[in-house]
Amino acid sequence: MKLEKISTEGIAHIGDNHFSSAAETPLKADAFHHSDEEKIKVIQKHIEAVLDTLGMDLTDDSLKGTPERVAKMFVKEIFGGLHPDKKPKASTFKNSYKYGEMLVEKNITLYSTCEHHLLPIVGKAHVAYISNGSVVGLSKMNRIVEYFAKRPQVQERLTLQIVQELQKVLGTKDVACVIDAKHLCVNSRGINDVASSTVTSEFGGAFQTESKKREFLDYIQLDTTF
Repeated sequence: MKLEKISTEGIAHIGDNHFSSAAETPLKADAFHHSDEEKIKVIQKHIEAVLDTLGMDLTDDSLKGTPERVAKMFVKEIFGGLHPDKKPKASTFKNSYKYGEMLVEKNITLYSTCEHHLLPIVGKAHVAYISNGSVVGLSKMNRIVEYFAKRPQVQERLTLQIVQELQKVLGTKDVACVIDAKHLCVNSRGINDVASSTVTSEFGGAFQTESKKREFLDYIQLDTTF
């Protein structure tokens, strides 16, 4: 398939509209050829260059450690979910108590980073599934949300990744996720709309029926039309 070249103006337009081309996070083939320590050293130099270009005095006591701190934060913390070795091991257990209704984990705190402006996304994820014989530990649902959130993201992709991972872990299509989050690229720059939030959803399997979808939304008390 031939890829069209996108102009700089086109890229800006796509970024403002939160366009996402795939459910997979876009990574280079050699994304993990360098160690975390090597990445930190390279990123540190680039942050130094950015701050120096902005005119900051990096000899000041308050600033001289900033490039290293930012580099470590990028690699070890806010973008730590890029590395597959950090993917949570979500062990499943037999549903021996024969619980057949939906299980909902709501109000999972979510911190991510918008991949268009590298500004925070802050909100809540609400996740549900219906067991077909297996269950997963509750904390693992939170960890799956955290893992996919800790990378440059768009909210639509994040929602899909959470659902697809739980479907894989549980061996069922009956998984749903709703995310309600504030994007600082909207709240603190551009339009500067501090009141708005963004809601995304993905309903798999039985959750695509109107009755199950409504039951899930009633559980999380989010009355939104999809």
